[in-house]
Amino acid sequence: MQVLFDVFPVIVFFVVYLFSGIYAATVATMATTVLQIAYQLFSQGKVTKMLLVSGTVVGTLGGITLAVRNPLFIQWKPTVVYFLFAAVFLGSQLIGSKTVFERAMGHAVQLEPALWQRLNMIWVATFIVLGATNLYIVYHFSEKVWVYSKLGMMIFLFLVGIAQAVWISLKTTDTPPSTGE
Repeated sequence: MQVLFDVFPVIVFFVVYLFSGIYAATVATMATTVLQIAYQLFSQGKVTKMLLVSGTVVGTLGGITLAVRNPLFIQWKPTVVYFLFAAVFLGSQLIGSKTVFERAMGHAVQLEPALWQRLNMIWVATFIVLGATNLYIVYHFSEKVWVYSKLGMMIFLFLVGIAQAVWISLKTTDTPPSTGE
């Protein structure tokens, strides 16, 4: 269910783009993100940092796109978000005792510190590759190709998540449970 919540603005952007173009899709994405933030705030009493960062970038770059009537700004949004996430994940690797990934998943999974760091770096690499890919597509392909590529990037993230879950399950089954002795 969380995955659908997370990708909902991308789906809205895609559908609205098909019928009304990039500026209407930008407005729809901005509105959808505001609704997501409001929903999370009222249902959970707080908003995740990831959604706040994404919402801020969508609001800023979407607003500039609409103000200057240049789609390039909203097209940069995925790259900005992906590079910010890569920087946070990398920063957690260098600062502090736990990576972002371990903080998020450590309550549910027991792994060696080196494995947490490896998983964290996989996400750093994933975000860098996606950010760079987005820039390449923005500057070398049509707007329509870029819109379709956003769906491809969501599928890629989903596949990385599945591969990571399989990898974690293989690593956790290799380690015998602690007996507390």
